Amino acid sequence: MAKMRLGVIDYIDSAHYLPGHGKCGRIHGHTYKIEVIIEGEVRESGMVIDFYDLKKGIKETLQEYDHKLLNEILEFPSSEHLCLHIHSRLLEKFGFPLLVRIWEGEGKWCEMDNFS
Repeated sequence: MAKMRLGVIDYIDSAHYLPGHGKCGRIHGHTYKIEVIIEGEVRESGMVIDFYDLKKGIKETLQEYDHKLLNEILEFPSSEHLCLHIHSRLLEKFGFPLLVRIWEGEGKWCEMDNFS
């Protein structure tokens, strides 16, 4: 069967501060746009994974970060560390190769993937 990529976009609103950073050392918040792309083989069902299950699993994972102070989860909650953390949690949940791209507000993003 063919290898395909499927994507879902969701949003979280979170606060954080970056210890030791001038301007960003104060508590402030962002609306993060989270893009998740998984890669897998199309199965006999005709799908890589049901979008319902993919969206549900992503939403459940992102709830851990939504309306939270990210410093209570991550020692240094930069976009990069948040991306690594979410990527790890989703990889554990789904087992598919995946890409996570995090937009911190408008025009700023970072991404991590484990595609081969």
